[in-house]
Amino acid sequence: MPQITSTVAPNGLPIHRIAMPGTRTLTALVAFDAGARAEREEENGIAHFLEHLVFKGGETYDHYRKVNETAERMGGVLNAFTSHSMVAFHITVRAEAAAEALDLLTDFAGRPKLDADELDKERGVVIQEIARYHDQPSALAEQLLDRATFGDHPLGRTVLGPADHLRTFTRDQVVAFRERRWSGRTGGAFLVGAVDHLPDDAALGELFARFPDLEHDAGGVEPAPAPRTDVVVEERDTNQSHLRVAYRPDVDAADPATRAALQIYGTLLGGSMGSRLFDEIREQRGLAYSVSAGAWSLGDTSQLQLSAGLDSTKCLEAYGRMREIVAELHEDGPTAEEVERARAYSAGRLVLAFENSGAVARHAASQAIVHGEGFDTDEAVARLDAVTLDDVREVARRIDPNEASVACVGPHGEGDFGWSR
Repeated sequence: MPQITSTVAPNGLPIHRIAMPGTRTLTALVAFDAGARAEREEENGIAHFLEHLVFKGGETYDHYRKVNETAERMGGVLNAFTSHSMVAFHITVRAEAAAEALDLLTDFAGRPKLDADELDKERGVVIQEIARYHDQPSALAEQLLDRATFGDHPLGRTVLGPADHLRTFTRDQVVAFRERRWSGRTGGAFLVGAVDHLPDDAALGELFARFPDLEHDAGGVEPAPAPRTDVVVEERDTNQSHLRVAYRPDVDAADPATRAALQIYGTLLGGSMGSRLFDEIREQRGLAYSVSAGAWSLGDTSQLQLSAGLDSTKCLEAYGRMREIVAELHEDGPTAEEVERARAYSAGRLVLAFENSGAVARHAASQAIVHGEGFDTDEAVARLDAVTLDDVREVARRIDPNEASVACVGPHGEGDFGWSR
């Protein structure tokens, strides 16, 4: 069992130390419930834009060169990400550099300058990033699927936001979003790996107190909408198509055991080379060079996604067969051998991932912020090991094969993707 100790900074930010014996690295990750789902409609894209802007410098490391060069002198890997659910900043260094790494991370991310001149420069960079995603059919298909699945709800909007928003965001808007959403009481700091070189509790509290302390309640997020069956197609005259299909399983997304069963269902459906989709769509029929499936939870709803990249002439045949396979699992359930193999594969992959301090930190942040749960890695593996055949069959029964949203980039029309069983 990993050694986990927790304290709380003066601003209410929980600080968790997660010891990983045998590693020489430390990952420090700080995250907030301030992703794209927390944006108002006119703010769409601002959470990700703010993530970019803080790297321009804080009070001590007051220029982007100081931030970057300091991380490099430590031999550190510095990065961040914004999802619909959260924003997170993280650095991984050799353990001996822990104190300096925390000083750097909490300075530029905790007390950023948000310089107006740098804001004007960075907005052009993010607009280029938006254009790049639009030019990548696979990335665009993911964005279209969110729209097909969630419509005008915040989960249906892109994390990057529209370019028109980026052109108009002001510094006051960015600061207002940060002051509204970056609360120590809705975030967490996760210090993972070789923790022996960390500063003491008092020093850690002072460092992480650099982040905001909001006295008011930042408020929740808009509940997930009812399932949709929309079809969204970006018609392009290409030889290849990028297909996405999503189902909203009628399961309790707040139950860890149910999420574990859904994960194993996703694995046996399309999460490995032995899965049904890979075996039939790629190996037996040769319909796709890339086909997969996966399932995850967004806190109050779960999603199952099927993906394929394939020759456009084979797209509709593959689409029909993919949906038939989901229907077959709904009616007949998976076999005991499929569940046993998928369970072993899923748990094994998780054990391998947890050898990495960064993966443990990301897991802990997701568990704490998205689900409000504990993040013991042994418990996460044990939940997968405990999933039974009946658990997975119940998940399969709760996926309505007729209730799917569809997105595609390729030479097709929305009318091409009708389906019924």
